[in-house]
Amino acid sequence: DGYHVCLFSYGQTGSGKTHTMQGTGNGAMRGIIPRAVEQMLDEARALQGQKWEFKITASFLEIYNEELKDLLVAMKKGSKSRAEKLAIKRNRQGKSYVENLAEVVIDTSDTVQGMQQLESVMDAAARARSVATTKMNAQSSRSHSVFMLRLHGYNEESGAVVSGALNLCDLAGSERLDRSGAGSDMKRLRETQAINKSLSCLGDVFHALATKASHVPYRNSKLTYLLQDCLCGDGKALMFVNLSPTFASSNESLCSLRFAQRVNQVELGKATKHIQYAKSKK
Repeated sequence: DGYHVCLFSYGQTGSGKTHTMQGTGNGAMRGIIPRAVEQMLDEARALQGQKWEFKITASFLEIYNEELKDLLVAMKKGSKSRAEKLAIKRNRQGKSYVENLAEVVIDTSDTVQGMQQLESVMDAAARARSVATTKMNAQSSRSHSVFMLRLHGYNEESGAVVSGALNLCDLAGSERLDRSGAGSDMKRLRETQAINKSLSCLGDVFHALATKASHVPYRNSKLTYLLQDCLCGDGKALMFVNLSPTFASSNESLCSLRFAQRVNQVELGKATKHIQYAKSKK
């Protein structure tokens, strides 16, 4: 429908954020990513009867130690042994995009084919993502991952052109070094410091938005700069807060709930619908 949308999953390490976004299998345990894509494909097919044509592309990246990494470089046509350096840029309209990021076209004419393509995308991303074992999680994400879906639609009769974006962000979990054991390994320590710093920057952005500050520090981290379009009042944003059920994690759960309370105070304002009108084919 022409909006820029972002969904976050936030919480301590091991609380189920990646499962929330990706899920497992093809049944009831599917995550938000496959469910969202399937719904978009169903809507695209249904709107074909109203003379709409859609193109959907998917990208998947991670932010590891404040560096952007393409998780789909193995699927990139003509990809080299070394991945090209990614950079956040602004187009003529002032909207952000990631230079050199791979894009995979998702078939909108056949839902089954489109979902198979999505499965290949998620498998490639899972193999490439930075994970490690800690005392709190056997498969701890050491980076933020962002699944980016771009949708462009054209209506033959009205000439309407819509451009929308869906960003599904699996945030790396906040960690206490004494519990995760990451402090005993310099690499894990550096990862934890980068994760906690970027989460702190995200909190600063939400605080600035909630207090309607004159300056919002989007550029203080790659995560907030990348998602600025969705957070600046031009788009829509939603955050899922994941909690661990264990008693030992009660302090972290309380911190997550307090963070959620702060986020809930943010009012982004009315989102902008990105729609233009071109000459119809008639």
